[in-house]
Order: sequence, then C-alpha cells, then structure tokens
Amino acid sequence: MKNRYEALLVLNTTGKEDTVRDIVERLESEFQKEGAEIEQVQKMDKRQFSYVAGDLDAGHFVNFIFHADSQLITKLRSKFKLDAEVYRQHYQRLRPKTQPRAKKVAVSK
Repeated sequence: MKNRYEALLVLNTTGKEDTVRDIVERLESEFQKEGAEIEQVQKMDKRQFSYVAGDLDAGHFVNFIFHADSQLITKLRSKFKLDAEVYRQHYQRLRPKTQPRAKKVAVSK
C-alpha cells in the first residue's frame, strides 16, 4: 500500500547557485526511479540557517510531496545520505488527501 509522504531536502549549493534547477530535476528523477509518484515539488529558495553548521550557513530548501511504499523511505534516506548536494533530509508521513466536503445549504420553506 502506498502512503503519502513529504520530504524536505536542504541542498548544499555552495558555488553552484545557477544549477539549482538542474539539481532539483535530478532529485525528482531519483524519486521516480525508485518508484515514488511525485504529487508536488515546491522550491522554497535559499534560506539562512539560524546557526552555522560546519562551514555552511545557508541552503536551498525543496519540498517533495509523493506517494510511495514505506520501505522506499529507508532506501531514499541511504541514497541521499551519499549525495554531496543533499545537506539535510527530513521525511514525514502525511494524511491521505481527501475530497473537500460539500457545503450544506440551508433550505428555506
């Protein structure tokens, strides 16, 4: 059974500011190669960190919403851990997307 997930990836783009779009497209294709069905990709631009972690003080944040099996998350974590352009990663299971309820209309007599 496929669940709905959100993956927040922080990209290390030091010296590669003009290739962010290419990196995001490559990561999106990596998700799809592993069997994930991408629902949405949200690029959130470069943000400063609240504290300096090592030699990096900012990163590009990208949010992926996708459908996948639960075993795929472990595979993606280990794959992106080895990727030098992925600085941080966080995965969260989301509730299934539901149809909006129809509004009740008052009937006057």
